[in-house]
Amino acid sequence: MRLCLFLFVGSMVLSGCVNDMEEVKAITEDQKLLPVEVADSIQIIYTDSAILKVILEAGHLERFLGENPYLEMTEGVHVRFFNSMGTVESELRSNYAISYENSDIMEAREDVVVVNKEGETLNTEHLIWEEKTEKIHTEEFVKITTEDEVIFGHGLESNQDFTKYRIKKIKGTINLKEEEDVESAENP
Repeated sequence: MRLCLFLFVGSMVLSGCVNDMEEVKAITEDQKLLPVEVADSIQIIYTDSAILKVILEAGHLERFLGENPYLEMTEGVHVRFFNSMGTVESELRSNYAISYENSDIMEAREDVVVVNKEGETLNTEHLIWEEKTEKIHTEEFVKITTEDEVIFGHGLESNQDFTKYRIKKIKGTINLKEEEDVESAENP
């Protein structure tokens, strides 16, 4: 009797341990990828041959591994681009950013603002920075404000310093100097 009971219980335990690999795979694929590192108030410094190139600051950073590892900055990012003399050439801010480690590409999203040393300002909702080529670009709506004018368009290509840029499709321009001249003539 004990032998029969032992064999019955043993067979139940062994039959309960069989895993269907397709079922396990489906469960693990459905789960969200979890970060391997999490940090708050971070600063990343990029140099080339001991020359400061970029300082990136973020309120919160999460690092994810896998085939395409990336850093996600969900509480905003502030990036400063430096020239060879160590002077800030331009600054980029956005509410969200993701940086792909294998390709050295960062995407800034949500209220992206770039300001160059001349005070010219770029506003858009999505901007891509390619670290290797030192270029920024977007296919989204852009607004560029200079001392003399405001330019609206879709798509932009620029150096990361935002000193040499090209708007792909200009939609309109407002000349600010003409507006000032009209206001001064109306209000002497």
